[in-house]
Amino acid sequence: MNEHIAQFIDLREKLHSSIPYRADATMDLIDALSGNTQAKSVVELSLNPLFRREYSSLHDAVDNFFVASCPEKAKQERDAHQESLMHIVAPLCPRPTNRNFYLFALDATSQPRQFANTLEDRGFVYKPNPISGNKPITIGHCYSILVAMPEKKGNNVPPWVLPLSSRRVPTDEKATDIGAAQVEALLEDKGLPFGKELAVLVADSAYSAVTFLGQQTAHKNQVTIVRVRANRTFYKMPIHDDAPGKGHPTWYGTAFNTQDPSTWGPPDETASTTYITKKGRVCHVEIQAWQNMIMRGKKGISMHKHPFTLLRITVTDDNGKGVYRRPMWIIVYGERRHEISLVEAYNAYGQRFDIEHFFRFGKNKLLMDAYQTPDVEHEENWWEIVGLSYIQLWAAARIAQTHLRPWERYLPIAQVKKPDLSSPSMVQRDMERIIARFGTPAKSPKPRGKSPGRQKGYSLGRRNRYSVIKKSVLSEPKVAHAP
Repeated sequence: MNEHIAQFIDLREKLHSSIPYRADATMDLIDALSGNTQAKSVVELSLNPLFRREYSSLHDAVDNFFVASCPEKAKQERDAHQESLMHIVAPLCPRPTNRNFYLFALDATSQPRQFANTLEDRGFVYKPNPISGNKPITIGHCYSILVAMPEKKGNNVPPWVLPLSSRRVPTDEKATDIGAAQVEALLEDKGLPFGKELAVLVADSAYSAVTFLGQQTAHKNQVTIVRVRANRTFYKMPIHDDAPGKGHPTWYGTAFNTQDPSTWGPPDETASTTYITKKGRVCHVEIQAWQNMIMRGKKGISMHKHPFTLLRITVTDDNGKGVYRRPMWIIVYGERRHEISLVEAYNAYGQRFDIEHFFRFGKNKLLMDAYQTPDVEHEENWWEIVGLSYIQLWAAARIAQTHLRPWERYLPIAQVKKPDLSSPSMVQRDMERIIARFGTPAKSPKPRGKSPGRQKGYSLGRRNRYSVIKKSVLSEPKVAHAP
């Protein structure tokens, strides 16, 4: 317990010392956000007892969390700023004991801003829509999030992640390219341990594109596990003939169509495992693996030089009935992929869904997408602050007490007197007590008197209006046919 307390206090002191401007107000904001249980808007956080200042200081803290020296160096300086924060967060990632690799997840989520006409660089982004028939899109920004996933020791462990990097995806770039840059910054940093040891990255099917996987070959200690659509065509390694011949060398062998079982052939390896759901349902997992598969590349990306392992996963119940409508296909990509067993690869991808829990908790409890501002830079600052508040919750997870509401006494967690690791919601409920006990590095506010305000006759002027950017679909050039 003393070790966890010291780690929590050390994190807060490092965060406070790393904030160049408005450090005291920013720490109060992080505390109020970590202990928020009632606020539905960002400005309501100023009513939280942990925020000891006026509501104007809240916006002042967000505005000055990161300030670039000049617009030309803004991107470079923000990347360096995030890398410095990564060095503070990285020690909180526990070293794995039951598995021989660090696990990371990469995904993108939306920031809806449909009516923010004065906000720059808005586009059409993905957002789930519960109404059947409606397109799952909205207008706003998209953010790429890279998280570390602590090793789970048990079936009922809360779905914690450690946000390491959050970057906004400009409308003229792709989330996969921004994500590749985040992974590179993480693994190429010599001050962090992740690039020196085996690191596994899991992502959904959007990251199975050649343009993303082709960039991961530069990291020799990285293995990428991504899901692929069930209508892909891959290729087996070609059988090279020793006899010299003319013409282009053979790069691809026979085709492997995931929709046509006749093209598969017998798997090179199989494995099975069993797990029990929270409702007590027993599920049997069958894994088939085909080694040394390749996919077609693009200009400048020679994918035939980088084979991977293709997994087909089926889940059935005790009666042999399929749990899901169709099997799941997964790629295990990287030079050190053979150091990961089939069951480990399946479990690693299964843990990827914890990042979805983080998105839901962040938007519902940490007001991740609730900050309304006409400045893109301030919005990016807010997303970083939300990530730090979640990190603070993780640091306090082992020293928090469980506070159950009357209608929650029947939940399974009520039967555990002192859980080893509390859930994010439980830690958030206890954060006010924790900070009151261990104190804060932020200084108490001092009265400053009344501000003189703007000069008489000063006018802010009308803000610029920006139209929504819609990406055009590149069509194939028309070829004139001979008469």
